[in-house]
Amino acid sequence: MKDIILLGASGSIGKQTIDIIKKDLSSFNLIGVSVFNNFLYLKQLLHEFSTIRYAFLKDDDIKNQLKIEYPNVNFYSLEDGFNNFIDHLKGDILVNALMGFSGLYPSIFAIKNNMILALANKESLVVGGEYINQLLKDSKSKIYPIDSEHSAIYKCLKQKNDNVKKIILTASGGAFRNLSRDQLKDVTKKDALNHPTWSMGKRITLDSDTMMNKCFEIIEAHYLFKMSYDKIGVILHDESMIHSMVEYLDNTYLAEINKPDMHNPIAYALYESNYPCDLYKNSDYHKFGNYHFHLLDEERFPLIKLAKDVIENKGIYGCVLNACDEECCFAFLNDEISFLQIEEIIFTVMSKIKNDEFILNYDLYEKYDYQARQLTRKIIKQIGVK
Repeated sequence: MKDIILLGASGSIGKQTIDIIKKDLSSFNLIGVSVFNNFLYLKQLLHEFSTIRYAFLKDDDIKNQLKIEYPNVNFYSLEDGFNNFIDHLKGDILVNALMGFSGLYPSIFAIKNNMILALANKESLVVGGEYINQLLKDSKSKIYPIDSEHSAIYKCLKQKNDNVKKIILTASGGAFRNLSRDQLKDVTKKDALNHPTWSMGKRITLDSDTMMNKCFEIIEAHYLFKMSYDKIGVILHDESMIHSMVEYLDNTYLAEINKPDMHNPIAYALYESNYPCDLYKNSDYHKFGNYHFHLLDEERFPLIKLAKDVIENKGIYGCVLNACDEECCFAFLNDEISFLQIEEIIFTVMSKIKNDEFILNYDLYEKYDYQARQLTRKIIKQIGVK
């Protein structure tokens, strides 16, 4: 029986994690959850799982009401501090399904406390991958990626991890994959959130449109699999059925093929890789099925280039990149900037913040996260929607 802490319980990954836990209550014991605004879903979970002992939500007044209703649960709100809530957790597996910088501290906490980290929060590694890998050296913790691409790579490398030529991340191309640069000038928020193959949250859907999501995943793969930038490739794949591939020196490919659904990657992480998966081997990835592939054009998706900068320069570059992207996504979704201005602002901010040598720790990342956000907001206000 494993004690599970689920952060981001009311999101897409969180709800699919609950599906898996419910199917095997003899293996999993849900003891802690976090939501943000969705207190009704929290109440539903508290009703369904009498095992919950820790819970976080945004509103302090609702927290106080719930404390009366559920006296055996330790409730925390924003007023108490999210990181303070994290500091009180004890469990076997921490599922980090948070979005953005907020997921970094829980990932660090899990590793320092020798917990299994089921990681859907890619920003943890984008921002702090260098530091996290340092911490893992002195920890009994292990990371199981929940991103479908990295879960697929993990499975392939578990089956065969020698003579690797390249790992290849597949990308859908997002809602605008068939549009030219010129056609992107007038796209709307509604257009951007209409992903062709996946059902995801707003920010990750928008990041798929700009290809920032794949930029993040290259950085994530670098830290997870200890691969240099030149051994990580990306290919556009329309159907999102091949989740990712490993190419070997004998010119064969190993790939996971499955429908675009997150239940399998989540289950694979919760069962600590003791879970079935569908891997296929072929001499040419075009032979895996009647699927469509396209080479990635970096001029069409220029943000992908920033993965190389972050991997090769490290330091606080990943932190700055994530903070700027988060603020630009919020701004676009609030109609403050246009779609193409997202790229413009990110490149501007990345060029303005200096990456010096640092002793890496959470406080440093928090400092530069704040600085990057302030600079990004300043630029957003200056340029307005074009």
